[in-house]
Amino acid sequence: MGDLLFRDVTLADGRTGIDVLVQDGRIAGIGPSLPAPAGAELVDGGGQLLSPPFVDAHFHMDATLSYGLPRVNRSGTLLEGIALWGELKPTLTQEAIAERALRYCDWAVARGLLAIRSHVDVCDDRLLAVEALLDVKRRVAPYLDLQLVAFPQDGVLRSPNALANLRRALQMGVDVVGGIPHFERTMADGAESVRLLCELAAEQGRPVDMHCDESDDPLSRHIETLAFHTQRLGLHGRVTGSHLTSMHSMDNYYASKLIPLIAEAGVHAVANPLINITLQGRHDSYPRRRGMTRVPELMAAGVNVAFGHDCVMDPWYSLGSGDMLEVAQMGLHVAQMTSQAQMRACFDAVTVNGAKVLGLAEYGIAVGHPADLVLLQARDPVEAIRLRAARRLVVRRGNVIARSAPATATLQLEGRPAEVDWMLPRC
Repeated sequence: MGDLLFRDVTLADGRTGIDVLVQDGRIAGIGPSLPAPAGAELVDGGGQLLSPPFVDAHFHMDATLSYGLPRVNRSGTLLEGIALWGELKPTLTQEAIAERALRYCDWAVARGLLAIRSHVDVCDDRLLAVEALLDVKRRVAPYLDLQLVAFPQDGVLRSPNALANLRRALQMGVDVVGGIPHFERTMADGAESVRLLCELAAEQGRPVDMHCDESDDPLSRHIETLAFHTQRLGLHGRVTGSHLTSMHSMDNYYASKLIPLIAEAGVHAVANPLINITLQGRHDSYPRRRGMTRVPELMAAGVNVAFGHDCVMDPWYSLGSGDMLEVAQMGLHVAQMTSQAQMRACFDAVTVNGAKVLGLAEYGIAVGHPADLVLLQARDPVEAIRLRAARRLVVRRGNVIARSAPATATLQLEGRPAEVDWMLPRC
């Protein structure tokens, strides 16, 4: 592990002309014109953006890269995706799950995505996916933080052995208690599942992350119950409501009551822009709802909102590449977050906000923190989103683990050959 000195970089907070020194795997200095230690590798930032790594606050690694198995989701709906996953589960092997997950982790690292919270289905009594992803978690630990959620895909009350399997998964080393209240048989069962799972998490000192109200039904209001039990059990800051798409369809009066409750309870919110807008509104004619939760309103109320990728090439989504800038770009468009401050907030939603959801210690560019860094071919977070900027360098604990050539094109137009650089000139 050698020393690294980044010369002339821009940080996400707007500081420019900054040097960042890395020694012994940690950030040793931040400031202008830092002296270079003997033998340090010098990286000329050229004013480009040096960022902490991307964070995916919501993903399903057990299903990733399984697109077309056993068949393609023809309706494009959430429920057909769940049915497809149910068909696929009996044919899964631990080796195949691990192989696909490891391939995806390689994609993630190349994109500067170094922390992922993945839900893993516990409704298969064999717990093959749990065993596979625990093995993957150990294998990728040197270069990627993988946090696992025990997720009862078929409903913790609806599926006969789900609660027992969820407890087993936690004993095996899974980190977080998950749930899916809107998929229980009744609204009452959904509310009961929230109570049950929050109490289990409180007993074991675990975080909670629930798929909550992933529906177009404005009366799906399990996030209210989740906020209530978070308050009741003192779980502030340890609970996440993922998806929350029913909020898109709720009337404004009810939302004006609900959002302050979420903020008061300190519940994190995770939107999954690519998937939410693809799966929701499938039963509509026109106008067709897009389904993503109320991101700007939640942020304005002080709720920590992160974005997740959710799916890549699986029964629910046929696209994706592990690029969190694509996620941020879609979230920006769907939420119409086009002011400078709002676009920067979308960059935060795939970096610092996700780190808060995962509870990552020592995340960010600060002296003494681990040197986990991404040099982007952009001069600020907005340009990074606009360009889905190339990751020039990805650094983990001071080690360079990925490099990419700059994105340029050489034109051969008659009379005016030129090289295209998509970054805007400095003013």
